[in-house]
Amino acid sequence: MHEDRRGVLYPKRLPSFHRLPPPPSVQRAVRWLWIPEWDLPAGQESRQEVLPFPACNLVVEPSGVSVVGPATRRSERVLTGRGWAVGALLRPAAVPVLAPHPGAIRDSARPVDDPQLHAAVTRAITDTAASGDERRAEAAALLSEWIAARLPEPDSLAGCDGALANALADALADPGIVRVDQLSERLHASTRTLQRLADRCFGLSLHSMIRRRRIQEGAEQLREHPELSIAALASDLGYADHAHFTTDFKRLLGVTPSEYRVRAAS
Repeated sequence: MHEDRRGVLYPKRLPSFHRLPPPPSVQRAVRWLWIPEWDLPAGQESRQEVLPFPACNLVVEPSGVSVVGPATRRSERVLTGRGWAVGALLRPAAVPVLAPHPGAIRDSARPVDDPQLHAAVTRAITDTAASGDERRAEAAALLSEWIAARLPEPDSLAGCDGALANALADALADPGIVRVDQLSERLHASTRTLQRLADRCFGLSLHSMIRRRRIQEGAEQLREHPELSIAALASDLGYADHAHFTTDFKRLLGVTPSEYRVRAAS
């Protein structure tokens, strides 16, 4: 499976990271399952900076289980010692079921009180008798089973048009989409209908999600093709000028495109 890491701003700093495809039972609800693991020497740290996908995640960590809401800005976490997480990136159709009112948990998380799920996933991911692949597969399967048990029938998933919600997410990931009106044309739905769906299933506006994807794309291009001029990149991403792109980039990432290019190369 292609591992799209546009949201990871500094891949060279990434700890061991695994992305697993969801089983058929939850493919309509989960885009992929992800498992980072790290074991750092005493005194060493790994600073992770991410501009996340505009989505919610269900996450199991040593500290507990939580639903993480959509992010509106760059997030940062400093890893130390030994740790792990087992997460599911939720597709938008499942959000009203597993993360009601996503707009209320923007840039935050809501605890999920399920000690049994936490204990089962913890046992699986820390099982020293199993290989790494076996541990991760078992942990991902347990989380998938938990999600599957809570999903309604496919034709009533999320109590809304789940198929349209997922199609909207796919369209938002397309670099060719740079304006909201293009979404309406592609999905044959009014902008008002799509915005209501975005509020219910993403917790973010259509415009902000398009802007997010363009900045993710820009960061990836700066990492992979450092010879690109900022002006040419801005044009490729659909920006009217270099200044507008730089303003958006710095607002979301805290650094200019030029500064980011230097940091990403180090």
